[in-house]
Amino acid sequence: MEAITRDFFLFLSKNSLLNKIAQNRGGSFAAGKLIGGVDFKSSVRFIRGLNNQGLSVTVDHLGEFVDSVEVANERTEECISTIEMISKEGLDSQVSLKMTSLGLDIDRDLVVKNMTRILDAAEKHKIMVTIDMEDVPRCQATIDLFKQFKEKYSCVSTVLQAYLYRTEKDLEDLGKYQPFLRMVKGAYKESPEHAFPEKTDVDENYKKLIEQSLINGNYTAIASHDDQIIEYTKELAKKHNIPNDRFEFQMLYGMRNKTQLELAKQGYKMRVYVPYGMDWYGYFMRRLAERPANIAFAFKGIFKK
Repeated sequence: MEAITRDFFLFLSKNSLLNKIAQNRGGSFAAGKLIGGVDFKSSVRFIRGLNNQGLSVTVDHLGEFVDSVEVANERTEECISTIEMISKEGLDSQVSLKMTSLGLDIDRDLVVKNMTRILDAAEKHKIMVTIDMEDVPRCQATIDLFKQFKEKYSCVSTVLQAYLYRTEKDLEDLGKYQPFLRMVKGAYKESPEHAFPEKTDVDENYKKLIEQSLINGNYTAIASHDDQIIEYTKELAKKHNIPNDRFEFQMLYGMRNKTQLELAKQGYKMRVYVPYGMDWYGYFMRRLAERPANIAFAFKGIFKK
């Protein structure tokens, strides 16, 4: 049943008609519930509200798989503008982005040029930029780019996905870079050739990767709504005397709001992933596909406000 639910929401995420309808009519519905707003400026008040509650933030301008140089350059300018506004407004926020939004599918030199401009701004303002991980065909290129940027910049991090067989080796290879890593289960539909097909196997690999990353001394963000994973991380930190300032929890905006606040009150860094932009529909469908429980969390968040 879980596999059927996942496939259903992934199918919906790729429906161009529904995506267009959502962009035209759904921005105001989603703002403040699923996304910060249709642009970063309109998201600032929601981010400040989260900060005032003791929650940190990472923002993401929604959109990926860009196939136009012009759009890739626009995305770059948007990201630089966002970094500058975060600094100007004094927000406790980082930035997340995808390499395909900067032109990965067009030309590698274009991505390097655009990301270099972004990281120059990030270093100037001391704001972390996280390179999100994408699907398997783009995984190696993303890791290679992260390694290249990490040699020059300190304000850059990346993401590893627990459902991929390769991730344990990737984590080992990244050790020498002393990386800031966000650990996630994974949201793309991948074949059994590349990914664990069973949830129980993904969960066990996720725990193994969290332990390996923390023990290796990497600053680790555990991005999960799963209570078992959260409790596992807490116990692991106690067992190995890992201080709270060596890891953080991350959750999606609009989901498990009460739990987010409880974790912050317990003394853990809690970072909320706040996407913004018109392309919110595909993002939302993929989040529902990740874990069936997200469906309940999402609708509670939507109708509570």
